[in-house]
Amino acid sequence: MSTAVNGQNSKRAAVRKALDRHKVYVTAQRFSGGTYSARVLVDGEAYWVDEFRLSQLQQGLSPAELELTPATDD
Repeated sequence: MSTAVNGQNSKRAAVRKALDRHKVYVTAQRFSGGTYSARVLVDGEAYWVDEFRLSQLQQGLSPAELELTPATDD
């Protein structure tokens, strides 16, 4: 019985963690000189990030944790 309860608790924790994560939308991509950059939208704010920072955002880190500055309109 406790195994079923533990299973339900872990499933609920996983759902809670997924809902707490920021939604990351890639709005543009650039490939220049062998480097990749993406313009992403997180919580209504746009940022230019490299591939590594994009993966960190998608794993749930916030822009503040990564010390990102918002993109300027170009």
